[in-house]
Amino acid sequence: IQEGDAVRFLAYWDSLKVKPEIVALHSQGGSVYDALEIGRSVRNQGLNTLIPNGAICMSACPYILAGGVGRTVAEEGIVGLHQHYFDTPRYLPAYWAVETIQYGQGETLSYLSEMGIDPTLLVFALQTPPDEIYILVREELEKFNLVTDQSS
Repeated sequence: IQEGDAVRFLAYWDSLKVKPEIVALHSQGGSVYDALEIGRSVRNQGLNTLIPNGAICMSACPYILAGGVGRTVAEEGIVGLHQHYFDTPRYLPAYWAVETIQYGQGETLSYLSEMGIDPTLLVFALQTPPDEIYILVREELEKFNLVTDQSS
């Protein structure tokens, strides 16, 4: 999920003559901002999201998954979270970096609530360093309402 993908997603969506009902995801993550915007677009279009068998949805990708009206993670699909991080120069003042990170976390909490996801899901992200990944097990996906199809 690269910077600018939210704009590209909308342009692609608008170009489709036949609109799909499901967005299948397979991503290592990337830009949180773009993932939140894509997730909102998915919800606004009334689409469902799916992590197919063998696919991964890591880092920022679960925020797109959360945007689905219906959300399915196949039995062999993998969903993982970790701390947000920013590629910013190291010479920025610490107060600015902290303010930016806290604002981003607030935006993410708000988004999760907006999508009907238990925002305490973000605890796993906040407690997992950016160079690691926390893999959610089926019970956690269900507990936090990240899946709506419990039969997968």
